[in-house]
Formats: sequence, C-alpha cells, structure tokens
Amino acid sequence: MSWNPRVERVAPFRVMRLLEIAQAREAAGHDVIHLEVGEPDFPTPPSVVAAGQAALASGHTRYTPAAGLPALREAIAGHYAAHFGAEVDPRRIIVTPGASGALLLASQLLVAPGDRVLMADPTYPCNRHFMALAGAELDAIPVGPASAWQLDASLVARHWREDTRLAMLATPSNPTGHVLDAPGLASVAETVAAHGGHLLVDEIYQGLCYDLAPQSMAAITPAAFVVNSFSKYFGMTGWRLGWLLAPDAAVEPLTRLAQNVFLAAPTPAQHAALAAFTPESSELLEARRGELQRRRDALLKGLARLGLAPDLPPQGAFYLWLDISRVSRDSEAFCRRLLEEENVAITPGTDFALVGGEHHVRIAFTTGTERLEEAVVRLERFLARLEG
Repeated sequence: MSWNPRVERVAPFRVMRLLEIAQAREAAGHDVIHLEVGEPDFPTPPSVVAAGQAALASGHTRYTPAAGLPALREAIAGHYAAHFGAEVDPRRIIVTPGASGALLLASQLLVAPGDRVLMADPTYPCNRHFMALAGAELDAIPVGPASAWQLDASLVARHWREDTRLAMLATPSNPTGHVLDAPGLASVAETVAAHGGHLLVDEIYQGLCYDLAPQSMAAITPAAFVVNSFSKYFGMTGWRLGWLLAPDAAVEPLTRLAQNVFLAAPTPAQHAALAAFTPESSELLEARRGELQRRRDALLKGLARLGLAPDLPPQGAFYLWLDISRVSRDSEAFCRRLLEEENVAITPGTDFALVGGEHHVRIAFTTGTERLEEAVVRLERFLARLEG
C-alpha cells in the first residue's frame, strides 16, 4: 500500500507509547508518578464548566461562523488589550479546534512545497510536522543556553536563505520553558520583516510565566501570525479550542480555509470559553499559576541536590529540560528504565530535539509538590544504580 510520502515525515510521538506503558503499570497496581504528559492535574475552572453546561442546556449546539462566535472573538481581543496593551480588531481572530487547528491553517496559508521554514531545535514536534505536511523544508536550528534556548534575531539572520519563507518562534517554549522578552521579540520581528518573510509565534503557554510578565507579539507588530490556546493557562485541554491572530489581509483566505478544513470550532466549547475571561476565572487561574511556580521551584531544588538542575531555569510553561549526558546518552532507554524500575514517567528528549535529544529528557511538573519530591527520591535511587 502506498501513502502520501509527506506522512512518512511525521514521526510518532514517543511519549504516547510511554504513557501507555505507564498506564498499564498503574492498572497492575504500581504507584506511577506521571511527569510525562503536558497536562496539569487542575480541572477546568468551575465557571467555565458551568457556562458550557448552560450552553448545552440552552441548545447552543449548532454551527457558529467559521471564524468563531463574534462574542468570543471580542473577548479575546479584550484580553490582548487588558493584558498587553494591544489594540486588536476582533476580525483578525480566527477561533480554531485547539491550537492545532490554528497551526494547520497557518501552515497551509504561509508555505508551499519547497519553501524553507526556520524553527528552534528543540521544539514541540507537531510544529515541525505541520510544516512537513505542507511540503515545507525545515531548517531546525540547534539552540542552547547561549540564546536562552530560543531562536533569536541573530540566529534568524544567520540561517535565513533565499527560499526561506517563514520563521517560527515558541515562547514560552515546549520543551524548555524559556521565553523571549519584548526586545527579543521585536528584534526577531524586525529581522524577519527585513528579509520579506512571515513570522509565526506559538504563544500557547503565554499566561504561564513566573519570573517576568508575559509578553505577546500582538503588542509588537500586526504583521505576525500568533497562535494561542485555551488548553494550558485556561485549563481547557479536552475542550479543543484555540485561536489564530492574523494580519488583516490574511483573514479572508484563513476563513475560507477554516470553512473547508473544519467548518467551525466546537460550539459548546466556544460558549464555555467566554467564562474564562471573568474575574472569577482569572483569580483562580492566577492562583494556579502561582502553584505551578511553587512546583517548579521545589523540583529545581530537588534536582540541584542531584546535580541535575538546568543552568538556566525555565521562566514559563510547566517543563524542565534536563541534560542527562552525565549518566546516559540514550534518553529513550533512560526513560524506559526509570519507569520500569522506579515508576516515574518522564519524556525522552528525542521527541523534541533532532540534535541532542538522546541526552536530554523533559519533566512536566504537572502534579503536586509532594509527588514531585517523591519523584526526586526515586530518581536519586535510580541514578545511584546507574552511577554505581
């Protein structure tokens, strides 16, 4: 059987196989600590759930406009104004089925087969895969502490080619949790504009910043395409809702694409999301951000004792990107053995990095502090055996 060769460029997500094994061990009676999947243990805010239930009870189950409920687009625009001082026309916001829907629209609009795309390495693998499915050629630029694990302006300028069409940023990033500040964002935007290219910014973890205020490319230039989601900060992973903020000229073709690719985002989820911007929800979400910061700090303290803490602590998201080269150059085997021997599930770096993934792992601090501290105790036992 012959398939579209572009599909062969989409690698499997290794963490999902690890999750299956972890769940099987759990079902067999083992006490597994889950630090592998990017989904905190917080439920959706009650006010959002209530709004979703009310929408269903009121019969809000029919299609919305392809670009989303006008009221939700206005609420998102108000969010940009209130938090970033960015005046955004609600017309420029396309509501999508998750951030994945936004990435799909952006990739189909911005690149053609053979176009080159600049992206940091490591990055969230689906960012690469969406571009591959569009037929683009990926230039994955290895990043590290020198650029704060980000694709900065100097790297963009150095690697831009004649056939480069797009640069993609992720801030805060998955898997490293590092950010670009406002001057850094502006420098990248200026560099891309000087080369006549497009800029796509993944801001899915934007609200989850710990050591500095969140920034948005929306406040810097109206020329960028900005992806965001209700999944991470707003705690609505299973509701499958995100958005794409686009330049004015791109709204019409993006709306056409949305009409044909997914018709519209889920209607009950859109009505529910209106409650995500209420004072009640905002207070709860900020308290959860504070809890994630405490978890990060507790995990960093424990890893420092083991000599594994990163040199640059993450400023956002809920991940730590750890170099394990001291004990292993095979992150997949390391993660598999850690799960089998100590019932701690973390993610191999090979899911995220084309270069260096074999000696990095990602830890998601998505469970409570006591469980994180217990995970460190188990990791310490495991390391003692490896090094012994």
